[in-house]
Amino acid sequence: MRTAITLRFAEAAQRLGQSARCHGLRVPTFRSPPGIDHVRRSIRWGCDTSTVSVVLWDRPWSAVLADMIEGIVVANRLDSGRADAIRASLWAAVEDEAIAA
Repeated sequence: MRTAITLRFAEAAQRLGQSARCHGLRVPTFRSPPGIDHVRRSIRWGCDTSTVSVVLWDRPWSAVLADMIEGIVVANRLDSGRADAIRASLWAAVEDEAIAA
């Protein structure tokens, strides 16, 4: 079961990355779990990169997707107007994943 979730996570990261690149956004690296105890999502900033870490286990898949999408928004420091449009586009990229959950 863990392997299936890990593969699903990788597929979602790929789809979200493709959608983000189509909008001219930087794509963070995705990993799991966060290195900080008791958080469900964290972001680590590098020189020109960022890493979004999310908890995969024992939570709804839609919550994992929401954390990944929000990670892209935060990593790109989008203003509220653009962020809403980008969120909608990113959700569309993984819509069938969210429905399957």
